[in-house]
Amino acid sequence: MFISEELLESTMYKAASADKDSNRFIRDGKLDMEQVLERFVESFTDIYYDADETFVEENGRRFFLLYLKLIINGAGNFYVEARTRNMRRTDVVIDYRGQQIVCELKIWHGQEYNTRGEEQLMDYLDSYHLTTGYMLSFNFNKKKKVGVQRIQLGEKLLIEAVV
Repeated sequence: MFISEELLESTMYKAASADKDSNRFIRDGKLDMEQVLERFVESFTDIYYDADETFVEENGRRFFLLYLKLIINGAGNFYVEARTRNMRRTDVVIDYRGQQIVCELKIWHGQEYNTRGEEQLMDYLDSYHLTTGYMLSFNFNKKKKVGVQRIQLGEKLLIEAVV
C-alpha cells in the first residue's frame, strides 16, 4: 500500500501513532477489533468532525487503513478487496497472529443500503467461517449517531461503527 506524504504528516497519523504503543487493542494475544473501531471513531470524530463530505469520502478509507496498519504492523497484515471462494470481494480482511477478521467499509446512503451492507458482511462471514464481523460507515447525516454498536443477527454478531 502506498501512503502519501500528506497522510503521513496528518493529524490522524499522529493519533494512530500515539495509540499503537498502548496495549488497549490486544486481549489475550488477539486483536480487539471492537476497541480499534471505538478508538478510530473517537479520533476521527475529534479531528475531522467538521470536514466536508468530499474530504471524508476520498480520505476516510485511507485514514482507517493507515490507523489499522500502525496497530497491527509487525504482528499482522490486511488485504484490501480480498476474494472469497465464490469470487466476491471483501473490503478488508485482517490476519493477526492466526486470527482472521472481516471488516466492511461503507459510505452511508440510507438505511436500505446499510441493511444490504450488513447482509453482504454476513455472507462474507459464512465464507470465512466466522461468527463476528465489523462494519465502518462514513455517514454525512447531521443527525447521525456516532459510535459503535453491537447487532445480533441470528448466530452472527455485527459490530458497526459510524463516523
